[in-house]
Amino acid sequence: MRGASWRYSRWDGSQEPAGPSADDVLGAVADDLLYHGDLDAALRRALQQGFATPAGDHFAGLRELLDRLQARRDELLGSGDLGRLHEEAQRRLEEILEGERAALDRSVGTVVPVGDVDGDAARRAAEAHTRLDLLPPGLAARLRELSGYEWTSKDAADAFDSLVGDLRRDVAQLHLDGAAAALAAAGPEEREHLRAGLGALNTMLEQRAAGEPIDPTFEQFMSDYGDLFPGGARDLDELLAQLAARMAAASALLASMTPGQRAELAALSEELLADVDLAWQIDRLGGNLRDALPSLAWDRAAPLQGGRGIGIGAATDVYAELARVDELGSMLRSVTQPGELAEVDLGSVAELLGPDAAADLETLAGLTRLLEERGLVARREGRLEMTPRGLRTLGARALDELFSRLRRDRVGEHPVGVAGTGHDRDPETKPYEHGDPLHLDIERTLRNALVRGASEGTGAPRVPIRLVADDFEIERNEHLSAASTVLAVDLSLSMPMRDNFLAAKKVAMALQSLIATRYPRDYLGIVGFSATAREIRPEELPQVSWDFAYGTNLQHALALGRSMLASRRGAKQIVVITDGEPTAHVIAGGEVFFDYPPARETIEATLGEVVRCTRARITIDTFVLDATGGLRAFTEQMTRLNNGRAFFTTPDELGGYVLVDFVERRSGRTRRVRPGS
Repeated sequence: MRGASWRYSRWDGSQEPAGPSADDVLGAVADDLLYHGDLDAALRRALQQGFATPAGDHFAGLRELLDRLQARRDELLGSGDLGRLHEEAQRRLEEILEGERAALDRSVGTVVPVGDVDGDAARRAAEAHTRLDLLPPGLAARLRELSGYEWTSKDAADAFDSLVGDLRRDVAQLHLDGAAAALAAAGPEEREHLRAGLGALNTMLEQRAAGEPIDPTFEQFMSDYGDLFPGGARDLDELLAQLAARMAAASALLASMTPGQRAELAALSEELLADVDLAWQIDRLGGNLRDALPSLAWDRAAPLQGGRGIGIGAATDVYAELARVDELGSMLRSVTQPGELAEVDLGSVAELLGPDAAADLETLAGLTRLLEERGLVARREGRLEMTPRGLRTLGARALDELFSRLRRDRVGEHPVGVAGTGHDRDPETKPYEHGDPLHLDIERTLRNALVRGASEGTGAPRVPIRLVADDFEIERNEHLSAASTVLAVDLSLSMPMRDNFLAAKKVAMALQSLIATRYPRDYLGIVGFSATAREIRPEELPQVSWDFAYGTNLQHALALGRSMLASRRGAKQIVVITDGEPTAHVIAGGEVFFDYPPARETIEATLGEVVRCTRARITIDTFVLDATGGLRAFTEQMTRLNNGRAFFTTPDELGGYVLVDFVERRSGRTRRVRPGS
């Protein structure tokens, strides 16, 4: 979790954009997308699991947020003990009674009042002591007995009035909140105003339930009683939602009590709120709200398990927050798409889990939107698909990742610098990078300088033009001969089972990107093979996944690749990536023969296709993962027949081998490598 706090303000164009970029999001789901071939599913998993950016920012997913919600729920449940609900009030009352007893003792132990010759003061003090000693145990019953008591101590009398006011507020706060609960603790006039407001609201609810015109109108009601409900409600439904949330919390509190605790609280409410019929109006409102909003979590028991006492108002606050935690948790658990998070109240998330969680949730909600706005994905027929721009970005990312793994001395400082050193002019150019040949395209370089000057606000173009290194744009040259390549990727079930599939898929994406951007006149065909082989169009690559089938039909893959290269010009090659011996081949009638261990006829059919490729002047380079003895022997035999090359490698090194081999062949720097190297 990041430690920084968040402050929201209107964007005026000068601030740096907050949150991840579209490229960050695409990078976060790239491996998942390439592995499973499902963009929607990859985004759903990022939504659940969260992700990190290259800059190191971590964005929590729904699972982490739900874990934090559960931790907050556990914290709330441990915040008090309902068995000690009135503990503080009882303690205060005992202190008041002790003060009164001390005052009674002082009244007879000092000066005898004038005219009290018969000891009436002592008798009255003794009677008062007896009355105090015989108070019943329950808090409500004690308050009832003391309501008509004539206090000897003014301090004790004032403290008792304060205690009653606080308890009246707490009891009202069980069902009401804010200003309404405060008025319940005030004088008779204020409590009458509260009773009248609740009565008017109940009438409105009952009129609406009966389909009758509401009188007064909501506007008139808020004009008369808005001071009771300062929550900013804009209409009756919003006001009811606010009140119902509190009432539902009260019902959860009552449901979590023992029968004895509920009876004590009911008696206390009756004692403290009966003077202006408040208790009846509150009960009436609770019934109306249940009828109006039955879907709320009424009567959901969740006993508190803390070891300390808690007041009525504080306990109700706990249950109100528990309800919000449960509601948010239920909503987050039901989310399956990022866009569904738009319905979540981020303010509530910030209050429950902190501003970082709200910011993370806002980021998750915008995952798909970010990609769509950047033009990387588009929704077609209800399904997200990569756009051509997204495909190029994904391929470039795979290419950059694979090149970054290579040792710097394998391809020099800049792998892209091998696009050609011949003498044919190529209309394509590229920004200059340190180490590139300084073959400046003068026209584009000058244009870059003019555009930069205009963007910097230096006024109209001037002569001489001031150049900086960022303005330089160089020409690309290419070799006289073109190349035609077919990449044949093993999609059989053994590839994912041995953790080889993702590496092979990245190679396909990277090679397609390399050829499209650096050698646009070259041809690249892609073949996927398992029990049979099929051609894969470049735009289909991100969605390609492995086949749930056994069988490695290299014979069919080579035959299909040879057919795809038949009409192509220039040097021709098939690049094979596999982790299994040939175990299948196509027989007469188009049927597929499969056997494991590999049958002799399958080996012979595959080698026969190798011979046909060799006669068609097609070079076969084979990249072997998890080579067994049989696979190594077959690959070396195939290499001798074709005069191609074989590489026995690992998933981590696969991409480097394939790309370096391709670039060196393409640039005319092919080295002779012994089979098995």
